[in-house]
Amino acid sequence: MAFQKIKRNEDYSKWYNNLVINADLAEHSAVRGCMVIKPYGYAIWEKMQQQLDKMFKETGHSNAYFPLFVPKSLFEAEEKNAEGFAKECAVVTHYRLKSDPNNKGKLIVDEDAKLEEELIVRPTSEAIIWSTYKNWIQSYRDLPLLINQWANVVRWEMRTRLFLRTAEFLWQEGHTAHSTRQEAIEESERMLEVYAEFSETFLAIPVIKGVKTPNERFAGAEETYTIEGMMQDGKALQMGTSHFLGQNFAKAFDVKFATKEGTQEYVWATSWGVSTRLMGALIMAHSDDEGLILPPNLAPIQVVIIPIYKGEEELEIISQKVKPLQEALKKEGISVKYDNRDTQRSGWKFAEYELKGVPLRIAIGPRDLLNNTVEIARRDTKEKMSVSMDGLTQTIQNLLEEIQVNIYSRAKDFQTKNIHLVNTFSEFESALETGGFVSAHWDGTPETEEKIKEETKATIRCIPLDNKLEDGVCIMSGLPSKQRVLFARAY
Repeated sequence: MAFQKIKRNEDYSKWYNNLVINADLAEHSAVRGCMVIKPYGYAIWEKMQQQLDKMFKETGHSNAYFPLFVPKSLFEAEEKNAEGFAKECAVVTHYRLKSDPNNKGKLIVDEDAKLEEELIVRPTSEAIIWSTYKNWIQSYRDLPLLINQWANVVRWEMRTRLFLRTAEFLWQEGHTAHSTRQEAIEESERMLEVYAEFSETFLAIPVIKGVKTPNERFAGAEETYTIEGMMQDGKALQMGTSHFLGQNFAKAFDVKFATKEGTQEYVWATSWGVSTRLMGALIMAHSDDEGLILPPNLAPIQVVIIPIYKGEEELEIISQKVKPLQEALKKEGISVKYDNRDTQRSGWKFAEYELKGVPLRIAIGPRDLLNNTVEIARRDTKEKMSVSMDGLTQTIQNLLEEIQVNIYSRAKDFQTKNIHLVNTFSEFESALETGGFVSAHWDGTPETEEKIKEETKATIRCIPLDNKLEDGVCIMSGLPSKQRVLFARAY
């Protein structure tokens, strides 16, 4: 398959954009800063969505849907949240257009159709959801309230990149209400674990779980938990966050409940979300110069079968042999495609499915039929092997499991090798140039954190949850420090 090849080690950014487009995942749209997710890309997102949705429901959550628009007065009710998103908000001021009398065929804003109150196109849904929860929560019997929604949001980004940062993107956002502080904290931590499990088991990306510093917290949160992944260029990617919101939104929207003792108390809140940014993570954590490498657990096509033939008669014989294999694989829940198109040669098809990251490719021709074998090619290792047709379904199942484990193991090895322990600022700068996470002492002040960011473009990705307390000195200020934190340059 002919496409412009750009090597990762020459221009990682161009390699990424080139791969997204050539693998048919997404493309830029007519709306600046927005993307069109193409069918193959959306099929991967659907698999993510389906698995996450299952995990949410297993932990007691239900789906609902809330409006795209948020009245400005509601949006302003929680000040920190409003201020945090203000610069990214799209605002609806009018509800009608009319013909331009001076320019036939053109439309202009009808000034007589100005809204009494401006509407914010949701950058996040806390405001509209908590104004609704006020009507849903009256008593301790109504708690906990565990709601998730799958939606789109708009954050007016000036610099965009497909999947990683677009003005509109798809996500899920959980919003829960609880009767006690401890219960809400446990919910925040539980959902972080769900995200970590999903990332490692399905995306095959190892992550570091931690909490954000006050500078990096979600606007309006008391604590933000995060999972941080490492991409192949050594940069970090925030892959999911879970926020303990305290009673900030309950107080802003006057959401109280009657306790068992008959007193009135404000509820405790959480919110948590992941987005189509995970598509970017999937690409950047595993893929190579030839194209995508998809973990089998998320690949829309896990196995592709390509016939090698001359003439319709040979194709018919191969197709008869392939049909029961297809049925057996589907019965085991394995997604399989038989590509018998006569419009492209087999070599072109090989390159196409390599580019699209299909985990296993099976080639079968007349000689294979005589030998009762097929040729199997693994996308992760590019290894080719001749395998007996006897017990082929089990062989394929085993190989898919091996590939999933291998992709994760490679990413884990890369992560382990690229976490650098440093004790001085010069070591810190050198490690940043190498790429990866840098574990260093920090004095705990936002001023020092900001100074490091200004001088190096590195941010504190998180304070790991499993952090060991140890005495040290801050790499920037020289002041005492009780623990190391993880720094990195990030997307």
